Amino acid sequence: MSETLFKLEGSAAPPIANGEIIFDAPWQSRVFGMAQALCQSGHYHWDEFRAYLIEDIRHWEQQHSVESLDYPYFDLFLESLTRLLNDKSILAQSDIQARSQAFSDRPHGHDHGQDDSHDHDDRHSH
Repeated sequence: MSETLFKLEGSAAPPIANGEIIFDAPWQSRVFGMAQALCQSGHYHWDEFRAYLIEDIRHWEQQHSVESLDYPYFDLFLESLTRLLNDKSILAQSDIQARSQAFSDRPHGHDHGQDDSHDHDDRHSH
């Protein structure tokens, strides 16, 4: 699938620097990738998701002053994806929130796939 399929422009555009999307935390790139993967697998059309995102951004802007236009883009992105999945009966919003809470309750470094008994900083020192 072409990259233009996942284009987000105008009010739906993510934060970008040097032509690359700026992710401030790993969860942001993961949710972006999940949204793309779910679209590619046929659960929804990207324009459907984009419409949800534009609506959520517009609602956020109406609730905040013009001076605070630095909106929490990926929070709204996740909210839009959650609403879309719920509305299309792909996954209930309560299930998404429960899973999100379970992930956020896990300790830092829980998912790096290695035994935590090793020393991360001692790499082949001589």
